Amino acid sequence: MTSYLRKPGSLFWVISGLALVWNLIGVINYLGQVLMTDEVLKSLPKEQQLMYQDVPSWVTAAFAVAVFSGTVGAIFLLLKKKVSSIFFKLSFVGIIIQMTYGLLISENTNSYGPLGLVMPLMIIAIGGYLIWYSKKAAKHRWIS
Repeated sequence: MTSYLRKPGSLFWVISGLALVWNLIGVINYLGQVLMTDEVLKSLPKEQQLMYQDVPSWVTAAFAVAVFSGTVGAIFLLLKKKVSSIFFKLSFVGIIIQMTYGLLISENTNSYGPLGLVMPLMIIAIGGYLIWYSKKAAKHRWIS
């Protein structure tokens, strides 16, 4: 049986591009967190300071895995490669670990504020969506 790629529609490129931008924003947030100086930390409101203090290294590592794997996955999706799905799955594992700590384990869960569940749930949803979308793209033979 001959295997050939079908030309993806413009929505594929929009979603793939947005996936890259979304994950690059995550990389910027990660770098901002790990490179934050004590002076910058002290300038934040007390609630936000609590969010950044005493974060275990395994949570920071999960954050790194989430954003860097997601970025690589988005790049592979733009390159129309099936391997993107593997990187999105790895990213999702990092997301789940990080959000589990932030929402369930950390003593500072109240630091998120009244709308604090919106962003973590959105991050989880987008991570899951990118796995699903990369599998859909492979099924439709937009990627190889």
